[in-house]
Amino acid sequence: MADTLEFNEIYQEVKGSMNDGRLRLSRQGVIFKNSKTGKVDNIQASELAEGVWRRVALGHGLKLLTKNGHVYKYDGFRESEFDKLSDFFKAHYCLELAEKDLCVKGWNWGTVRFGGQLLSFDIGEQPVFEIPLSNVSQCTTGKNEVTLEFHQNDDAEVSLMEVRFYVPPTQEDGVDPVEAFAQNVLSKADVIQATGDAICIFRELQCLTPRGRYDIRIYPTFLHLHGKTFDYKIPYTTVLRLFLLPHKDQRQMFFVISLDPPIKQGQTRYHFLILLFSKDEDISLTLNMNEEEVEKRFEGRLTKNMSGSLYEMVSRVMKALVNRKITVPGNFQGHSGAQCITCSYKASSGLLYPLERGFIYVHKPPVHIRFDEISFVNFARGTTTTRSFDFEIETKQGTQYTFSSIEREEYGKLFDFVNAKKLNIKNRGLKEGMKQSYDEYADSDEDQHDAYLERMKEEGKIREENANDSSDGSGEETDESFNPGEEDDDVAEEFDSNASASSSSGDGDSDRDDKKPAKKAKIVKDRKPRKKQQESKKGKDPNAPKRPMSAYMLWLNANREKIKSDHPGISITDLFKKAGELWKAMSKEKKEEWDRKAEDARRDYEKAMKEYSVGSKADSHRGERSKKKKKKQEKQMKGKGDKKGATSKSSSSKSPAKSTSDSFKSKEFVSSDESSSAESKKEDSEEEGAASPPPSSEDSASGSD
Repeated sequence: MADTLEFNEIYQEVKGSMNDGRLRLSRQGVIFKNSKTGKVDNIQASELAEGVWRRVALGHGLKLLTKNGHVYKYDGFRESEFDKLSDFFKAHYCLELAEKDLCVKGWNWGTVRFGGQLLSFDIGEQPVFEIPLSNVSQCTTGKNEVTLEFHQNDDAEVSLMEVRFYVPPTQEDGVDPVEAFAQNVLSKADVIQATGDAICIFRELQCLTPRGRYDIRIYPTFLHLHGKTFDYKIPYTTVLRLFLLPHKDQRQMFFVISLDPPIKQGQTRYHFLILLFSKDEDISLTLNMNEEEVEKRFEGRLTKNMSGSLYEMVSRVMKALVNRKITVPGNFQGHSGAQCITCSYKASSGLLYPLERGFIYVHKPPVHIRFDEISFVNFARGTTTTRSFDFEIETKQGTQYTFSSIEREEYGKLFDFVNAKKLNIKNRGLKEGMKQSYDEYADSDEDQHDAYLERMKEEGKIREENANDSSDGSGEETDESFNPGEEDDDVAEEFDSNASASSSSGDGDSDRDDKKPAKKAKIVKDRKPRKKQQESKKGKDPNAPKRPMSAYMLWLNANREKIKSDHPGISITDLFKKAGELWKAMSKEKKEEWDRKAEDARRDYEKAMKEYSVGSKADSHRGERSKKKKKKQEKQMKGKGDKKGATSKSSSSKSPAKSTSDSFKSKEFVSSDESSSAESKKEDSEEEGAASPPPSSEDSASGSD
């Protein structure tokens, strides 16, 4: 059998969230490495007390219980891997991997069992759910009730905030079951209580994130930040890493504390606590412990009385209490001799520190990237100017970080560092080309190519050339040549008879016309009149038969009054709702009776429609004949009106003929005028009958002439 087993894409349940990583089982124990934070959990084989295999949401899971009461849960296994794990546990850990499924009955009453740091709610012998007591932030009691409140989980979309347990009273005297329940919870819960005196206090330290001045009180198990507005309690178990970084100005120091889970301020999460110190600040520190306790607890790492630089004292105390190493910059040195690079990240300027095992950027926002999670790095040309470049980092999870505005002098140093750490460089073959391109502009700022300045120069030359051309073309003309009075005399009006002459009167005008092209006249297209919208639909014929009702409407009309009497004061909407419920609950046989009535009404409607359509067709024929007759009469009346108008014109033309007998009249004009008047009179006399008087002798004589 193999001495080790490795599983990828395994999820560890920590405070309600699932963190993916790699699980390795060996003879020595169980090791899980978080792929997000790089945190390693190591369980010694001698500490394992029990192993449980069960079905979970992500397939199958493994629950490990240690002898000191800690519980570890790992999910993401396949069902086929049970035999392999079971044999491994038997051979190397001398444990039987038990199969125990969760109870899914859905009952909400059962038995609570406290085992180590785990609260288990069981029904019979099967657990329903389990609560790690380290997740409990507060425990309150009431009458026969216990309420557990939990730490907020930032990674999960939905978080469980509280659970309430009802504890029934018992007959035993002197034992309160509610208090006993609460004491069992509080003994293992992660409830921070500032009891006792602080080991030491640092006053008014400058903090960059969260921003402000804070008093830092050091307690045996947690760190207390006390500010003017906010207070933070940070357990030492949440501290991942410590960093001590020198500022580029060599006069200040950053002390960075990496936290998981982060501290919270409203909706803001702070994954890093960054303190800024001046190297000139000194302090004398006395621990609030006797020398024997200091020696016993810290084993020579701290003494009761200490003095030195403030940043050294803070980092030394934190290292002893958290029991973690302090990370400092490695052997990297930039162009100016500093151990960091000035750059920008997300529109904020900061410092990038290349470390021995990763990069850290301070301070807004702080970023820590380990080498083992980097997929590749990329050196990109700066977008705003050629005197800088961008350094891009892409992680294996697909997250991309771009540090921009890095001075080009730092390129060689950074490239050599990345190459020495054997990181994958995306554009490795472009190193020499980039150096040459940067060296082209390495003389001074004055010789640097400025595209904006060159464009302004070109536009200035173009304006000068245009000004010279316009002065040559205008000759001796000046602004004084504009005379409104003379211009009125030269320019002809639109309907003037001399318009053609004025258009070609002078050479000066023609020159102006040649220089200034005539504006094209706007051609206004004749818009076609839009078609009139169709006339609105004809109204319903009141004589047409009414449509038949459905079975439901027939039933409703018959039972409307009954529903009203059964429910006095019911509104119309409620009446229809009630009717719908009654109709829905009606049996099929009763509905068939109303369906038959609706079918009979439909047949009657179809029969009536046939009779109605035959009658309506006959009416439409009669209506068409009457319309044609009416149109014919209108045409006849219009013709009569035109003839009367013609007779009045002829009579008016005769009167001037008599008065001006000396004026010349052509024969054709006289004969046509007279004949037309005679014909019109004749037609009028025929139509009007004897009522019209006969033509006079004078009129007949003039007609014969």
